[in-house]
Amino acid sequence: MEKILIANRGEIALRIMRSCKEMGVKTVAVYSEADRNAPFVKYADEAVCIGPPPSTESYLMGDKIIAICKELGVDGIHPGYGFLSENAEFAREVSLNGITFIGPSPEAIEVMGSKLAAKAAVKEYNIPMIEGTDKAITDIKLAKTKAKEIGFPILIKASAGGGGKGMRIVENENEFEDQMDRAVSEAKSAFGDGSVFIERYVGNPRHIEIQILADTHGNIVHLFERECSIQRRHQKVVEEAPSSCLTEDLRKEMGNAACDVARSCDYVGAGTVEFLYEDGKYYFLEMNTRLQVEHPVTEMITGVDLVKEQIKIARGEKLQFEQKDLTISGHAIEVRVYAEDPRNNFLPDIGKLVRYRRPGGLGVRVDDGFEEGMEIPIYYDPMISKLIVHSGTRDQAIEKILTAIKDYEVVGVETTLPFCSFAIDHNDFRSGNFTTKFVDQHFQDPSVLDAFFEDEMDVAELFAVKYFHANKNFGFHLEKPAVSKWKLNRN
Repeated sequence: MEKILIANRGEIALRIMRSCKEMGVKTVAVYSEADRNAPFVKYADEAVCIGPPPSTESYLMGDKIIAICKELGVDGIHPGYGFLSENAEFAREVSLNGITFIGPSPEAIEVMGSKLAAKAAVKEYNIPMIEGTDKAITDIKLAKTKAKEIGFPILIKASAGGGGKGMRIVENENEFEDQMDRAVSEAKSAFGDGSVFIERYVGNPRHIEIQILADTHGNIVHLFERECSIQRRHQKVVEEAPSSCLTEDLRKEMGNAACDVARSCDYVGAGTVEFLYEDGKYYFLEMNTRLQVEHPVTEMITGVDLVKEQIKIARGEKLQFEQKDLTISGHAIEVRVYAEDPRNNFLPDIGKLVRYRRPGGLGVRVDDGFEEGMEIPIYYDPMISKLIVHSGTRDQAIEKILTAIKDYEVVGVETTLPFCSFAIDHNDFRSGNFTTKFVDQHFQDPSVLDAFFEDEMDVAELFAVKYFHANKNFGFHLEKPAVSKWKLNRN
């Protein structure tokens, strides 16, 4: 495999390209008109504009991507995450055109892409699952009867769902029919599939996932767990590895269960098995058939480059290590830096990166796809970067990432950095005593972030003076930038 096209954009495209370059593999970028000047486009050996900014006219154009591959002599496609990464039909078409899809088989994607099919596949391996239905339900009366058998509260979930869409918590029988109708409608709108099922609602769990690698020779290993319980709108914001709540025995048991999930669908490549954990018990949730956003924390504690392993597996190579060879070294924490306003319900805050300075130092890693002066496009996910740290202990990693957050300068848009600092410095996080309810329990009043901000006008004036002295020979119009406390402290 000498040339790989990355069917993605932003930080993940750039991150994949770096591993390719280290392996001596040439890279091809596809980009929309909105990303014409993005770093990943400049970094690639070749780059092709694929269409207008909307993803439906660019990054989701599977046929066009395949045509570009054939024209440029591309050997393999790495889909990253999002967009076409879990599209079984795209993976199938890639293979039919003689190109290697760097990921699992279309059949594995299909099985694990349906929560009901996934539950059926893993059932024979006796993996713990939450009590509920194992088939799609359309008969509301039958569904209500089953819900009463399970006991309220129950959870209605879209079979093809993700990211909290098509998911409804039902506290009692009286609201069941209304919530059922809403879940089905939302599932149809989001996924084109209104299939839903119900299960017992696990009220205060932790979200723990296991990274696995599986080659084409039957070898499967797990690379331990990631703790992903700090979430907003069912989407992760802070992740760490390892989890503070697992014993060695439970870690091994959950790791083996994750490998069995991979066996249940003849999985090949890198994948993540997600579990809910509560009161010492864990339950299979789903499998993500791609690289995860939070994969860097696993890389930091294991020393394994997951992208390189994906490429080697796609080449047909055997894994060069066994389970006994893998160990946990230190502790890693990642925060996702979104262009969102945490004081305004985490709504996107799109704009220009007037000032952008990354933190650095030993054990500090920033995976990003932006440069100072760039606009954050309104068409895509508003994640600016991932900030990752690694240190010898969890306490040391906490202090290191709090320092890195203070050293991260982002002027021009609001970001999730203040919230991440608040969350990580919270007593419950420091003690390891937190669940997916962290935001609900501790972030009802956004004013708790006020300590992380200075008066914006004062900071804007300070910035304007510095900007004028640095650019006194040029005329300019300076808009008042959004800026956080740590940026002022650095100046």
